Amino acid sequence: MNTPIALIDCNNYYVSCERAFDASLVGVPVIVLSNNDGCAIARSAEAKALGIKMGDPIHHLRDKVKQHGIQVRSSNYALYGDMQRRVIAACESFARDFEIYSIDETFLDLAGFEGRDLVVHANAMRAQVQLWTTIPTCVGIADTKTLAKLANAVAKKDPQFAGVADLRDDDVRRDVMHAFAVGDVWGVGGATAHKLTALGIHTAGALRDMPIKQARAVGTVVLERLVAELRGVPSNAVEAVEPRRKGMAVTRSFGTPICDFEQMMGALSQYALRAGEKLRSHGLVAARLTAFFHTNKHKPDRPQYGASRMVTLHPMTNDSLELIAAARRGAEKAWRDGYAYTKAGIMLDDLLSEDERPRTLFEEDTLKRDRLMSALDAINGRFGTWTAVTASQGFKREWKMRSEMRSPAWTTDIAQVPTVRA
Repeated sequence: MNTPIALIDCNNYYVSCERAFDASLVGVPVIVLSNNDGCAIARSAEAKALGIKMGDPIHHLRDKVKQHGIQVRSSNYALYGDMQRRVIAACESFARDFEIYSIDETFLDLAGFEGRDLVVHANAMRAQVQLWTTIPTCVGIADTKTLAKLANAVAKKDPQFAGVADLRDDDVRRDVMHAFAVGDVWGVGGATAHKLTALGIHTAGALRDMPIKQARAVGTVVLERLVAELRGVPSNAVEAVEPRRKGMAVTRSFGTPICDFEQMMGALSQYALRAGEKLRSHGLVAARLTAFFHTNKHKPDRPQYGASRMVTLHPMTNDSLELIAAARRGAEKAWRDGYAYTKAGIMLDDLLSEDERPRTLFEEDTLKRDRLMSALDAINGRFGTWTAVTASQGFKREWKMRSEMRSPAWTTDIAQVPTVRA
């Protein structure tokens, strides 16, 4: 018998975080914008009812915002990250262990709680999360992560479950799976969904009944593992090799176009610093770095130019200072004066585990630089991103992303903690 797994998902998470500290947002339509205030990435139920779709550009919504009094906020990731910590703290006493899947979703290991009514248990957990954070949640319970994800989806959408769906019951699981579209199953991408529907597989139930060998032929070991999970077999019981991560990227659009090379290097330096931090957090090194930038492709009436240059990293590295130096070499080769650049980024390729990194004959001792990078990560981790930076990033950072409607850092900046007067 499998250990039950729960997935707790925060409803309209970014909006719920904003509402936790601003009561004026409760009951009114609210949207939260992406980086650079570009498009809607979170919508309250009231905003969804007005027809606002995920990814709608804000400049297409101006009339609707004015007409319906929609409240608009810039994304505030410091707040959302801290609220995630509080949600998890509220859940800790209800599970043996937990695994963070995303900023608003967490898998919970319910070993030791099997003898309880898990629907009642989950509702008690939801109540505690709401009491501690004000954030509403839904919970899916099942024998595997894929089924728990499916259970969570129906708990959120189907009123009969009242926020908690337990798919360990055979009859409930069968009914839910035969009504659940295959394209909505966790891990089924658009291309795979197209292949499956061409084979007459339209629901999660039909996918579950698909022969394992056929699943592997259609969608490799990933689909094979997914079919097994839909049958109640955890993925760690399915022989599979996790694919090695091949690359990563840090890219941003600018709040103000860049026309000066040193300003561009300020942005690229920040992205390279962040890329190095990401490499180190995963225990990886990179063999190649690509620096790129381009003008606004959506304004064809203006001069257009875009370029990228790849730089080989020898030896392979995750040292942010080495990455910044490589970014400068690439950017100098690609740069052209006379253009207004609106987006840039750093891409890293040919990633390898740090332990497997090939050594070079004349390689210098990196111990001091490794300690420097560890100290840099520790400072920024404790005191906030960009507390310690390189001089090449500059201090004004006029190119930084637009976030004109960002709420205060209610929980992470002592100067912005709400003041209550009795």
